[in-house]
Amino acid sequence: MIVNMETHKVDEHDISKPHRDNHCQLMLAVNGKFKLNIDFENVEFTAPALLTVFPEQVHYIKEAKNQKGWMISFDPSLASKEVLQLLENKINNPFLLQSESNFCQQLIILLDLIEKVQLENTNNYTQKSIHSLLNALLNLIAGELVSTLSYDKSKENRSVIIKETFIKLTKEHFKTWKQPAQYASALSISVAHLNDTVKSLTGSSVSVHIQEASIMEAKRLLYFTDNNVKEIAYQVGYDEPVYFGKLFKKITNLTPLEFRKKFRD
Repeated sequence: MIVNMETHKVDEHDISKPHRDNHCQLMLAVNGKFKLNIDFENVEFTAPALLTVFPEQVHYIKEAKNQKGWMISFDPSLASKEVLQLLENKINNPFLLQSESNFCQQLIILLDLIEKVQLENTNNYTQKSIHSLLNALLNLIAGELVSTLSYDKSKENRSVIIKETFIKLTKEHFKTWKQPAQYASALSISVAHLNDTVKSLTGSSVSVHIQEASIMEAKRLLYFTDNNVKEIAYQVGYDEPVYFGKLFKKITNLTPLEFRKKFRD
């Protein structure tokens, strides 16, 4: 589904309230100033820019002035896993654009066309047409990301692949895989090699990334549910609520209840 931001004022609808979806969202802003919050972090930018939101990320638009552009929502199953992983790993939020560049102009043409096809909706092939145009859009973005990446050595390439695969695994297994050795085993490398690689590229150890993945889900549960701290600790894989509370405060500088009060109550 595509929405034109000129006709659908983004700060006057439900998306101005914190929420999360089971679909991906892509925004192309061609004009305007924006203030958003994604997973409890503020994001501010001036168009033109691309912005992506992935399933389960808590997000909302705090402010949008003179907005022009499109927001398109799509089920992850409609896009290739390779392209989605590339977008998630490589695109910065926001991904700033040059308004006169061929890339920016091509994005505008594609999104305008998707909007027009959606509005017509004249036959059984309309949705197939939209899906094909969506994939063209995503592949165009992926191609731009790849062309802007530069790795000098294959060794660096290998290191980046290890880091990105590890981050992906933490999102999938943080509830049950709490030990670095479990991730190293899945990647068929030593714990020392995994830790050295991840720390050199991110500045944080493997253990810290595992903990942060758990705490991010805990933040989302604190916001969206009324579960108590003990229940949330269990939900994100910690059997000792006291330890979980200390870890949460260490990472966020707030207790779980202070976090809930600050962002929700």
